[in-house]
Amino acid sequence: MAGYVARRLLSAVPVLLLVTLISFGIMQIVPGDPAMIIAGLGATPEEVARVRAQLGLDQPRLVQLARWYRGLARGDLGDSLLLGRSVSQAIVERLPVTLSLSGYALLLTLVVGVPAGVLAALRANSWVDQALMTVALLGVSFPSFWLGLMLIVVFAVRLDWLPSGGYVPFGESVTGWLKGATLPAISLALLQIGLLARITRATMLEVLDQDYIRTARTKGLGAWVVVWKHAFRNVLIPVVTVVGIVFGLLLSGSVVIETVYSLPGIGRLLAAAVLRRDYPMIQGGLLVTAAGFVLLNLLVDLFYATLDPRIRYEHDR
Repeated sequence: MAGYVARRLLSAVPVLLLVTLISFGIMQIVPGDPAMIIAGLGATPEEVARVRAQLGLDQPRLVQLARWYRGLARGDLGDSLLLGRSVSQAIVERLPVTLSLSGYALLLTLVVGVPAGVLAALRANSWVDQALMTVALLGVSFPSFWLGLMLIVVFAVRLDWLPSGGYVPFGESVTGWLKGATLPAISLALLQIGLLARITRATMLEVLDQDYIRTARTKGLGAWVVVWKHAFRNVLIPVVTVVGIVFGLLLSGSVVIETVYSLPGIGRLLAAAVLRRDYPMIQGGLLVTAAGFVLLNLLVDLFYATLDPRIRYEHDR
């Protein structure tokens, strides 16, 4: 297993380097000049040129890319062009916000999506199944920013139950964190609950149609024993795959949700960096996000080995 983990981590290195290369190339062709933004609207061409030279933006693109990779080899993501501070420090400060929000949304997705999918499969083609899948389809269909705005209108403006924005760290106040993170987490989770519920239902129906399930029922085992002990364990492997994808979607969706709810997370930081052409911040943020995806996929694969010993055997060979 240790060898498998080491190979996966090594194979992730070229992927992360490719991510930085693509992000660098995209930012080079996008219109806009960070030197003009930093110098100000009334700056003269000479002042803009001086700022560009101070930032190293007047150098050839290959030189800029080589400088970025040299810093990366030392563990240095560079300095933000607009914040005037380390990219690593800015990301570390905002990482707990994004992770806590995505984790909260993932918990809501699992608590609602998996039981809804199982219940729909057990009541296949009934009104319960139709209602749950209709709601799931609606959840997948609505864009996250629209859901966020509607939740603000209903629960923050009309009912005044929860705040419309702001963030309280979990360590300072659990209650304050819950109040500030609940609406954003629901906005993120609603889109993924429908996806997880529909996939869980389809997988559960396939498993319930297997011969070993019929054998268990023939032996006189109770319905819940058959479902939870024999069927649900085999449903978990494809569901775990979806959970890994869902968490990645939650991380990427935080860009929109953090902007809607004014949360000081990585998503909002990257959105501001893109608008202001902060190249080091964009590259550093994308690199950290890609590393999170790689780590998440590795954890999902390791969880496979716990659920299915045959997978662990293949890893150890």
